[in-house]
Amino acid sequence: MDTQQLLSLLKNRQRIVPETKAFHKMCEISQSALSITAELNGCYHSPVEIRTLFSQLTDQDVDESFSLFPPFHTDFGKHITVGRNVFINTGCSFQDQGGIEIGDGSLIGHNVVLATLNHDLNPNNRGTVIPAPIKLGKNVWIGANVTVLSGVTIHDGAVVAAGAVVTKDVAQNVIVGGVPARVLKQIDIN
Repeated sequence: MDTQQLLSLLKNRQRIVPETKAFHKMCEISQSALSITAELNGCYHSPVEIRTLFSQLTDQDVDESFSLFPPFHTDFGKHITVGRNVFINTGCSFQDQGGIEIGDGSLIGHNVVLATLNHDLNPNNRGTVIPAPIKLGKNVWIGANVTVLSGVTIHDGAVVAAGAVVTKDVAQNVIVGGVPARVLKQIDIN
C-alpha cells in the first residue's frame, strides 16, 4: 500500500484495523512525522526553515505567509492542509490521519489539540481507528488549550474560547466556549 492509497481510505473514513497493510503504512508514515518534528522542535529554525520542514511534513508546499512557533507535534503529517496567512502558536498537537484543513487567515493558539481519530468502542476492537476530518474555515480563531474532536467543522469567522472542548460543528461568526463548547455570542461584523 502506498501513501495515496492510505490517504484515500482515510478520506473515505474507512476504519483502520490493526495488523493490516493500511495500519502498517500509517505506522510507517508516523515514524517519518516523528523524525521531521524532532528536527523542527530540536533547535532554532528561521521562518523559512520552518516552512520548509512543515512542507516536508505535509508533502505540500506551504505559502510564504504561513507561520508556526515550535514545538509542534503530529503523529502523521500527510493529511494537513493550510491556507494563506495561517498562524499556529507553540505547543500544538495535530492528530491528522482523518484530515485537517485550515482556512486562510486562521489563528491557532497555544497548546491546541486537533484530534481526527476515534477508537472502536467495542473493547475487542479497541485498536481499530475511525478517522473523521476537522475543517477550520477562513479567519477562524482557536484560543489556547482548546481541543477539537474528529468530524468537527468550524465555519468562517468563528472564535473558540480558551480551554473549550469542541464536539460539534460551530456556525459562522459565533463565539463558542466551555466543555462541551456551546454558543456564547454572535459576532457583530458590521
